[in-house]
Amino acid sequence: MLNKQDFFDALEAARKPRHGGGHPFSRMWAQGALSREQLGRYAVQHYYYIAPIPQQFAALYARLPDLDARQHLLENLLGEEMPDTPEKRHPDLLINFAEACGLTRDDVVNADLRDEILPTTRAMRAWIWELSTIRHLAESAAGIMVALEGQLPTLYPAYVKAMRKMGFSEEDMEFFHVHIEGDEEHAHIGLELTDRYATTEALQERSIAAVRASASLRWSMLDGIQAALVVPKAA
Repeated sequence: MLNKQDFFDALEAARKPRHGGGHPFSRMWAQGALSREQLGRYAVQHYYYIAPIPQQFAALYARLPDLDARQHLLENLLGEEMPDTPEKRHPDLLINFAEACGLTRDDVVNADLRDEILPTTRAMRAWIWELSTIRHLAESAAGIMVALEGQLPTLYPAYVKAMRKMGFSEEDMEFFHVHIEGDEEHAHIGLELTDRYATTEALQERSIAAVRASASLRWSMLDGIQAALVVPKAA
């Protein structure tokens, strides 16, 4: 088995080749090359991906055997749902961003009913359900917390910088701010939990593979969004 630090290094290395910040769509966003309409349509896809995260985290919470792990995930879950200030739920903050881009709440919430959700977005959401419900806990922690939450503190600042130049207010961008502030800690705890539950060499290998899979699926989701929103359609 890898020692703890080497395992951490391997998990983080598995994320790097498909880190969302390197995707052409992300680079265009960071360069200010996307319109408000394109960003709003991105938000439609991202909303479909993240809308069930509270339920997914609840399913994972029920599987965790350790009190401290459950307490952390409960904090994460409450951060998503915001029971004291429900208007600050993360999915609702994303709707606020979409509205700042010129879309309506209906455009976002009911996109699935209009068959506007891309197959790659559906695959991303389905993978999180798989990690939350049936994969080994080491894979769950690695695939969700290390691979995905671990990207956002280094991904979203470039988005925010570009959007400020476009005239978005800090309130418009609150969805991005809360993830910059919170997900660095989530990723660190994800490493610790992955190490705790990956008790064999085989589980370490499966955890590393889960990071690669999550990063690749997220990259594919961005591929789909770029193809739909940026690449001109043939006449």
